Amino acid sequence: MSILEPLYRRWPHSWPLQPVAPSTWTKQEPTYRAADPRLIRTILDRTQQQPSGNWYVFAASSDIRTDRPTAATVAGVELVAWRDSGRQLRVGPGACPHLGAPLASAVLDCGALVCRWHGLRLGPDGERGWPLYPSHDDGVLTWVRLDRIGGESPLDTPVVPARPPADAHLTAVATLTGVCEPADIVANRLDPWHGAWFHPYSFAHLEVVEAPTRDRTGDEDDRFVVAVTFRVAGRIGVPVLAEFTSPEPRTVVMRIIDGEGTGSVIETHATPLGPGPDGRPRTAVIEAVIAYSPRDGFTTARRVERALTPMLRGAARRLWRDDLAYAERRYLQRTRTDHTTRPRPPT
Repeated sequence: MSILEPLYRRWPHSWPLQPVAPSTWTKQEPTYRAADPRLIRTILDRTQQQPSGNWYVFAASSDIRTDRPTAATVAGVELVAWRDSGRQLRVGPGACPHLGAPLASAVLDCGALVCRWHGLRLGPDGERGWPLYPSHDDGVLTWVRLDRIGGESPLDTPVVPARPPADAHLTAVATLTGVCEPADIVANRLDPWHGAWFHPYSFAHLEVVEAPTRDRTGDEDDRFVVAVTFRVAGRIGVPVLAEFTSPEPRTVVMRIIDGEGTGSVIETHATPLGPGPDGRPRTAVIEAVIAYSPRDGFTTARRVERALTPMLRGAARRLWRDDLAYAERRYLQRTRTDHTTRPRPPT
């Protein structure tokens, strides 16, 4: 027995941090029966039918600056992003219209790009033969609209989930890349049953208390509600009630609806990058942690945001290193199946 056990027994229930009851990983209640592959596929299919308006997340807002341009790629489309003299986000084709020089290496001057190859100046409103793409900065993430790629009816602005007040939250954005497609990332998030099994270092006592059904009636949104304890250190954790929803085809949102940090969200965005050198697809996971709490201590935490952001980003990266293995395995399994079950052409 731990020498801290007497302390844990007297621990006030009103504190946001709570002792995590000791457990053995192999003695957890199995969740494979509830994690019905047919249910996950059905919910994924419904998610993919939602409109995105052809908008794609491509970077954190803080990554786009006024002193240098930033390179990005979405679905094989080369992009360059920068902020003009009024700090407005601008996104254009990544190749100079003259001889194709990479504009990510251009010099920013008075809000315009000046190509390093021959000095062509490209203004912040675009030029003939070099039109800008519609773009949106929501204060945490940057989006670009690619109508030719998305193929949907365009929307004026992207589907941005509701968030805590901008003047009261703390944010961190982590980006990783996997060999898979966006649907594989979304499918991972639509399987909350794997949390305590696959991530025991982060989650304890996870229970899915509400899940969508395969045969949905009415217009209600698909959502999961999960009771879970987020591990902080050792046997100390934060018990919360969280919901998972998918507001558009490439986004899954986890929102804390009860417990410490109610209103905080974690947005997982899956952005196709295009094929890699091996011809297989690459997808960027861009995850935004948007933390909030009405407690006085959180105001103090926001004052040291520079110190806390790397910790939040590191926690997200650790989870996604594992979850990308899940998503990549799913992609490999389903493409193998697709290949082996594809009918042979007549001879």
